[in-house]
Amino acid sequence: MRTLRWKGLLLILITMMLAFGYLAGAHAETVRNLATVGGVRSNQLVGYGLVVGLNGTGDQATQVPYTTQSLLNMFQRLGINLPASVATNLQPKDVAAVIVTAHLPPFAQPGQTINVTVSAVGNASSLMGGTLLMTPLKGADGQTYAVAQGNLIVSGFGASSNGASAQVNVTTAGTIPNGANVERTVSNGFDQAGPMTLELHTPSFTTAARIADVINQQLGYGIAEAMNAGEVKVQAPTSPGARVIFLSEIENLDVTPETPLAKVIIDARSGTVVLGQNVTLGSCAVAHGNLSVTISQKYLVSQPNPLGAGQTVAVPQANVNINQSNAKLLMFKPGVSLEAVVRALNAVGATPTDLIAILQAMKAAGALHAQLEVV
Repeated sequence: MRTLRWKGLLLILITMMLAFGYLAGAHAETVRNLATVGGVRSNQLVGYGLVVGLNGTGDQATQVPYTTQSLLNMFQRLGINLPASVATNLQPKDVAAVIVTAHLPPFAQPGQTINVTVSAVGNASSLMGGTLLMTPLKGADGQTYAVAQGNLIVSGFGASSNGASAQVNVTTAGTIPNGANVERTVSNGFDQAGPMTLELHTPSFTTAARIADVINQQLGYGIAEAMNAGEVKVQAPTSPGARVIFLSEIENLDVTPETPLAKVIIDARSGTVVLGQNVTLGSCAVAHGNLSVTISQKYLVSQPNPLGAGQTVAVPQANVNINQSNAKLLMFKPGVSLEAVVRALNAVGATPTDLIAILQAMKAAGALHAQLEVV
C-alpha cells in the first residue's frame, strides 16, 4: 500500500511539473501590448511654412513662384511693404517652402512640446542650416493645435563642383526635436462616465475572450465582456482618478494571446519574402529551373579595297544565347517545418524571385499551409 501511495504521489508530482512547465513555456503579454483604450490615440498635424537662412540652396523663384508670394505675404504681416518694382523682381535663394508634419499624442496639454518633421515642397537642393519660421500646425478639422519654429537638423550631406556631385542620405528633409508648442488639447472622452472599450491591435476572438476572462478573474466577474474580435467592453469607475487606477491594473494583467496565423508575406517590388513561424507544408515535390535568353548585337565594318568602287557599310551581327539550368527536384514530407523549408531552398540556391514563384505554386497546389499575402 505504501508503494502504491508513493507511486500516486510521484505521478501527481510529475503531472504538476509538466503543467508548470507548459505554463512557463507559454508566452504571455500584458494587456497594454495587446490593446489600447478606445478614443485614446494620437492625431496628425500638418502646416505650410518657410525655411530661411539657406546658403543659396533654396527654391528658385522663377520655377517656384509660391515661395516668393509666401515671403511677400509674411513681409506684409510684419509691416514691411515693398514697392511693386522690388516685389516683382524679388528672387530669394535662401528661402524654401516646406510642409511641416507632427503627431499630437493623447493627453497633450498646452505648453508641452512635440517633435516636427520638415520637408521641402519646391526645388530646394538642401535645407541644411535653415531655420523654420513660425508655422501653425492644423488638424483634420482645420483648427490650430500647435505652432512650430526652430533650427532644422538635417542628417544628409551633399556637395557638388564642376558638374560632379555626391550626396549622402536626404538633404531636403529634416527634423526639429521639441520644435512645436502645443496650443490646444484634443478631447478623447476618457474622463466621461460610462464603460470603456479596449481595442485589440490584432483582432482575434480567442484573445478578446481571454482578456475579458482575465479581467473578470482579477477584478470581479461581470466587469469585462468581449463584444467581438476587436473590442472588449469594461465597466469602469466614474471618477477620473479611479478610472486611471483601474486602467493601470488592467494594463498590467498578463494574457496569453492566440497563436498567430501562419502567413507568408511577399513584397514583389523589393523581392522580400517573410515566412511566419507556424508555416508548414504538405506532401509535395518541387522542381524549379531557370531559363535565360540573351540577345547581343554588334556591328562589323565592311570596307572595300582601296581601288574598288564599293562603299564602306556597317553590317549588324546578332548573337542569341539560350541557357536553361537543370531543375533540382525537392521532396517535402507532410508537416515540414519552416526551418527545413528554408534549409532546402537555400541548398539549391533559390533567389527571392525563385522563392516567390515556388511559394505561389505551392499555395496553388494546396501544399502550403499558410495565408499568402502579396503587398
